Amino acid sequence: MAELGHDVVGVDIDAGKVAKLAGGAGGAGGVWGNGGAGGAGGTGSTGDGGSGGAGGAGGMFEGSAGAGGAGGTGSVNGGAGGHGGNTRGISGNGGDGGAGGTGITGFGGAGGDAGNSGPVQGTAGRGGNGGFGGGGAGGAGGNGGNAAGISGSGGAGGAGGAGETTGGNGGHGGNAALVGYGGDGGPGGQGVTGRGGDGGNGGGAVLVGNGGTGGNAGIGVPEGNAGTGGAGGVFGSAGNNGLT
Repeated sequence: MAELGHDVVGVDIDAGKVAKLAGGAGGAGGVWGNGGAGGAGGTGSTGDGGSGGAGGAGGMFEGSAGAGGAGGTGSVNGGAGGHGGNTRGISGNGGDGGAGGTGITGFGGAGGDAGNSGPVQGTAGRGGNGGFGGGGAGGAGGNGGNAAGISGSGGAGGAGGAGETTGGNGGHGGNAALVGYGGDGGPGGQGVTGRGGDGGNGGGAVLVGNGGTGGNAGIGVPEGNAGTGGAGGVFGSAGNNGLT
């Protein structure tokens, strides 16, 4: 076992400092398979948490993509969540974004953006929720993925994290394919001593389907702004605005 003060595989362990380590990326699916999930980021015992790994792509013919890994907890700032993977084949769902990690004395980590679906059918992934900021702002929620092709709904945006100062903004909802609904915007996070986060905007629909609902405003001093509802398709209605 290495002594303190020495380098181990290029990682400085000086004075007992525990390094943050990023999570590994998930592997891509084969011809038919699903992509693997990204690994979670490591804990930063005396610093920031590690970032979550990205989710793997879906299979070449069909298969869903993998979710992004969660960001690690940090004694200072939280790690960012990994991005969800995208699909490549005829059908499959986009990967969800990973949640942002908690920052114990600093900022919360941002949630990862979700993966897209398509090119023919499939539902897009949901954005990861932002992490809690124990001594600063909450992390922003990740954006929902977009659906491409003939049918599929956009992914919902992740919720903004609560923060000791300001709340994180909610992620925006993703756009739908020709037939499908826009994703809902994520709600803004609560600001304990400051402003609440803004709600994310709802995603739009194209031909048949309704737009996504805007995210609710985060509680704070003052409150954040509510998100705007997404545009409706030719045969559909616009989404409702979020609440304040």
